[in-house]
Amino acid sequence: MPDLQGQEKDQKNYHVNTPFANQGTFHVKGADSLDWGMKTRLSNIFDPKTGNTVMFAFDHGYFMGSVTGLERLDIVIPSLLPHIDVLMGTRGALRTCVPPNSGKGVALRTSSGSSMLYDDLSHEVVAVDIEDAIRLNADCMAVQTFIGADGQLSSLDNLSRTVNDGMSYGIPTLGVVAVGKDMERTDRFFKLATRILAELGANLIKTYYCDKFEEIVAACPVPIVVAGGKKLPEAEAMTLAYHSMQGGARGLDMGRNIFQSEHPVQMAAAIRKIVHEGFTDKEAFQFYTDTTR
Repeated sequence: MPDLQGQEKDQKNYHVNTPFANQGTFHVKGADSLDWGMKTRLSNIFDPKTGNTVMFAFDHGYFMGSVTGLERLDIVIPSLLPHIDVLMGTRGALRTCVPPNSGKGVALRTSSGSSMLYDDLSHEVVAVDIEDAIRLNADCMAVQTFIGADGQLSSLDNLSRTVNDGMSYGIPTLGVVAVGKDMERTDRFFKLATRILAELGANLIKTYYCDKFEEIVAACPVPIVVAGGKKLPEAEAMTLAYHSMQGGARGLDMGRNIFQSEHPVQMAAAIRKIVHEGFTDKEAFQFYTDTTR
């Protein structure tokens, strides 16, 4: 039954200072009961030593075409490989522009929809079948979801079918929380969206940082990776990264804040310092400044 009106806020206790109770011996939240293949792929995403990940998102072309900073994927991607853990891209970009011996995890974008010219991305379809995900040796399949938008039902159907296929073949599903221009960006919304995706079977979730982020993390039984979002000044992007990790995120998925930086390689290296070495935002920005002089 729905929560009683007027009582919902006061009754909720997220126990933000209490560790996840079903962690077991595996380093990825909510994955202790999964089989060996799923755990192997999740270990390709989340470093077993730190439990964290640095993703590099370069899938923007599937709806935006040529994006500033990603005009030449074949040049940008190889330069960043030493500083990232996971490549998040489309099958076309992976096959044409990513060296197969890169040794990096792969988050394969499997959903697709209209281009930005039509200003409606909420009606996506599953564009990549499980067989091609297997051929590409994907470590997870990324599906866009639109909670509270016109395309909610179809996007949750896309997610559920992808989870079903992924469980059949040992490939995790990454649920991506979409935020349209008219959708709220509040802790209330992100608690709702991330919990729905996890309950439908997503093994990891990409979403955005906001106030009370530690409550969102506590209420979600799978790891959350924070999206970098729009391009920020480098110092602000590092503050976003630091606050996200302090709030319980298990990694960052940076796109524009890396490939549109004046110094993409040094920016990726600085983000890695925050995610894997515990640097503060100020320490990381100092590292960035020192390496770009």
